[in-house]
Order: sequence, then C-alpha cells, then structure tokens
Amino acid sequence: MICSQMTAKILRFLFLASTTIGLVNSHSESGEWSCESGDSVVQLFANFRPGIITLDGHADDWEDIDGFEFSLRPALDPHDDDAYGAKMTAKALHDGKDVFFLLQVDGEYTFSKGDNSKCPSVALMFQIGENATYHNMGGCKESPNACTSKSCQGYEVDIMHFSIGNAIPGRLYGGNPIDIGNGSDRFGHLVDVYAWNPHCRYLDGLGPSGNDTIAQNDWKGAWWHSSLTTHSGFVEENSPYASNGQKGTYYFEFSRPLRTMDRLQQDVQFKIGDLSKFSAAFWYPVNGNPWHGSGHYTVSCDWLLLNFNSGSSNSTITKAAAPRSTWDAAVAFSLLLSVVAFCLSVFVGLRVSQNKSVPFTPINNL
Repeated sequence: MICSQMTAKILRFLFLASTTIGLVNSHSESGEWSCESGDSVVQLFANFRPGIITLDGHADDWEDIDGFEFSLRPALDPHDDDAYGAKMTAKALHDGKDVFFLLQVDGEYTFSKGDNSKCPSVALMFQIGENATYHNMGGCKESPNACTSKSCQGYEVDIMHFSIGNAIPGRLYGGNPIDIGNGSDRFGHLVDVYAWNPHCRYLDGLGPSGNDTIAQNDWKGAWWHSSLTTHSGFVEENSPYASNGQKGTYYFEFSRPLRTMDRLQQDVQFKIGDLSKFSAAFWYPVNGNPWHGSGHYTVSCDWLLLNFNSGSSNSTITKAAAPRSTWDAAVAFSLLLSVVAFCLSVFVGLRVSQNKSVPFTPINNL
C-alpha cells in the first residue's frame, strides 16, 4: 500500500526541513491480507509528448492525453463495499528529460489552512528494489530498530506525498533552493520519501545511519479544484480560496526528471522503453472528518505498470511515424524534378548542336 500510516503528527514532522521521519508505530491489519484486484495487468502509458505541459495544476493541456480510470478502494481492505464515491483518473507522459503525472478525482471542495488531515492528499509510490512489494510498502521483514540499507537492501520503494494544507492552489511546490540535502518541502509539503516497510520510512537523505547531504527533493507539483474561478493567481491571504462544499474535481499535477542524481538507492530511475511498477493513493476528509494515515484509498492492491513509450502514441501506428512519411514524399518529388531537369538539359544541348555554325572570318579581311 502507498502509505499505511501517515498521521497528522507525522505529516507535520515531515514538513520540517532538517528533521528525519522518525520511527513510528504502524497500523495492524485485521485478518489475513487478500488482494482480489485485476488491475495489476493495467499499463499506464507515458508517451513522448514534449513541450505541451505547464505545471500549474490546470488540466487543460492534458485533454488530448489518454489516461486510465481506477476505482479507489480502502488500502487496508481493498474491496468495493467501502470504495470512495468517485474514481481517480491517472495520466502520464514524458518529454525525454522529465516525466509528468496528472491525478484527477471528483470531490467536494474542502480546505482548512494549516491542517493537512482536513484537506485532500495524494501520493505516488514506485518500486526501486527488485524484491520490493506493493503490500507493506516494500515488504522488508526487519523491525524498526533493524532497518538499514544493508538489512533491507532490495526492498526500497520511492514515495512522493503531497498534502495541500499549506499549499496555495496553482502554485509550484516540491524541490526548492532552501531544502537542500533532504527530500523535505517546508512550504507546501510535497515531499520525496523512501521506505522499506511502513515502520521504516524516511525523507530522502535521512535515515537510521545518519543524514546524507547529497540527497534532494526531485519532485515538483501543483494542485487545483474546478470550483476555483480565479485564474489570475492566488496568494495565501485568499485562503480558503473557495467556499467549502462545492462540487467539482481535484487536479494534482507533478513532474520529476527521468533520472536523478541519487546515489543512495532512494529514487526510482526511469528509462525510456522500460516498464516501471507504481501505484497511487488518495486521502479525503469524508463527511468533514480528518483522515488518518492508514485510512487512505488506493487505485490497486498490487503494482501497476507504467510504460515509458518512445513514441507519441501507444497504438500500432504512431504519430511519430508521420514526419518520416512526409520526408519520403519530399525526397521522391525532388528526385522527379532532378530527372526532368536532366532531360531538359539533354534536349537543349541536342537542339543547339543541330544549328549551322557561323563561319570564322579573320579580322584582317574586314
């Protein structure tokens, strides 16, 4: 699951730039874990579409991008009986350098400044280590006191978590020049995290063996809600930005480099042409009740596949092939013109050679 416990206390802890994510008591699952979802065969395509996305939380520039619609089921009990009342649509693309994501889900507008648990929240999780499972956030069997990069090697997962309680809609959050050396974000709590299991979860650059200042938050993102009517730009004094209870759609937009400078096995590394394993989660204060860390919804109960396509379409005939066809036609037309020009030159040469030549008259006979 994306995040088995992310209480408001831990979220505030994450929010501090210089503080590690401490070891926390994880939730206890009731009964044996079961996964009955068939979504594990789903592939979300990240096609090559450069230069079309502006990272502002608005979804207008995603209209022509295909996505996939997922049911949102409780993370600890992934069945349809208690599913969230709307589905989440996920979209992805890349421009050869960065990968972009859009998550959109219907929900009444709710915002409580400074209180993340009374605002919606989202997360993305990716497999890093080959042994990392979706269930138990990596699945390392070690206890909190025994989790290390050696004892849990191969069980790493990469997590991006965005809580919007301090984030202005339409503004950019995530990696910034101040929070250097770890995965924190003191302004909007769009944090870069890695984990081995729900007990052992840390900001990038921080961990049980001490801090490493070479890490950084490589994520950037923004959020929006369709009930917000001001597009000229909000500032913090405009909070809560709209009236609570208005129906509409939340939009969460993110980007990250395909490859990062990570040397600690804390970031997933994407490669064009490869498949990556991922999932997504959503927290919402249902009926106005603050959400708790393990009370989130997820799009699956196992890893989904993210396909980094080198073309602009996931169909057999791609739009990327069109420029080549145009080039072939131009070459053929040029060749035809060359043949015509050659024939004309030969014809003119023959006509000139058939004309009678003018006799030479010495100048002294004039």
